[in-house]
Amino acid sequence: MNSPLRPPKFYNDATFMNSPDARSLRILSEYLGPLSRFHREKIKDTIVFFGSARAVSRSQAEEEYREVLQAKNKAEKSGDTAAKQRAKQRLELAVYYDEAVELSRLLTVWALSLGKKARRFVVCSGGGPGIMEAANRGAREAGGKTVGLNISLPFEQAPNPYISPELSFEFHYFFTRKYWFAYLAKALIVFPGGFGTLDELMEILTLIQTRKISKKMVVLLYGSNYWKELLNFDALVRWGTVDTADLKLFDFADSPQEAFRIVRSGLEEYYLNSDAGGKTR
Repeated sequence: MNSPLRPPKFYNDATFMNSPDARSLRILSEYLGPLSRFHREKIKDTIVFFGSARAVSRSQAEEEYREVLQAKNKAEKSGDTAAKQRAKQRLELAVYYDEAVELSRLLTVWALSLGKKARRFVVCSGGGPGIMEAANRGAREAGGKTVGLNISLPFEQAPNPYISPELSFEFHYFFTRKYWFAYLAKALIVFPGGFGTLDELMEILTLIQTRKISKKMVVLLYGSNYWKELLNFDALVRWGTVDTADLKLFDFADSPQEAFRIVRSGLEEYYLNSDAGGKTR
């Protein structure tokens, strides 16, 4: 009599592992998996870049704008106007893509010059296109390792080609991905972005304000005109919903050189010239 086939062990059972009953295991894997790899790659801490997934380089934006102008006679008037408007918006946003590349490059060159055994202040992004790509690109061009914490989405979010392959991650859960942004970050640089960028910024500021993040963290909003038009920070103080001191949790910068000085100065003060950094629990 033939022996019956052995059923798969539950951890090898794809049906079970993708079922609601195994959700806690999937969540745990998105903690333990990255933890193991970060240890293996000697990543001690990161500089996180947030920003719009829709930004492209200036050269690409200019090419798209030329194509719109060349096609204007073939399009309906209303459609042509809308296309031109979108192309102009892309040109405006492209400035930030190019400046994110340069800022990431400057920070990576500086971090590599520290000569530490553990990799310090590694540039990390959400792993997708736009500002995320720009951050990874600048770090790669400087010869450094760079992290991409990608998220599975039905649109926009495919890993960009500048992430170090051994530091490319794919998450299912937003909250586990956010954990890894916050846990390793010693600095956060937030470029113009949409709902996702606002969500990430506000969560980090809330964690710092409530001291759930007890370590020192440099938070920099890049592009003061954008941020001050978008968010009326002074109104929060005027209405008494935040304290004046809360507006000191972040700084503004409008050039890669200015941003680099602010971030480098904060990291040197908090983590290189003292041991006052603290930890995230």
